[in-house]
Amino acid sequence: LVHFISMLFLTLFLLFLALFPGAFNCCTKISDEIPKGILRRVERFEIQKADGLCHLEAVILYIEGRKFCVSPRIRKVKKWMKKNKHKIPRKKPHGRKQKRSKIIKKRDKKH
Repeated sequence: LVHFISMLFLTLFLLFLALFPGAFNCCTKISDEIPKGILRRVERFEIQKADGLCHLEAVILYIEGRKFCVSPRIRKVKKWMKKNKHKIPRKKPHGRKQKRSKIIKKRDKKH
């Protein structure tokens, strides 16, 4: 019985991970201060909204493969985000067709 319950728990946990992959990527704590000069080293950033699975509004800064969660209300961060909108990862548009180059066949003229 214990084995069955543990297998059931594991199955439900894996199902949860499959249905909600972002559940464990949420910032749970944010910093209200940011160290001087850290914004210069940011490679990209994301904005976490307080909806869905993440219950905290945050700005996620990625620096050398690590993520830092800071408050979106920090004046310095707001100003920096406006200047660095190009560092937000863009999602690929769905349904976009690639342009195909037309192949023009030449007819051999045989007389």
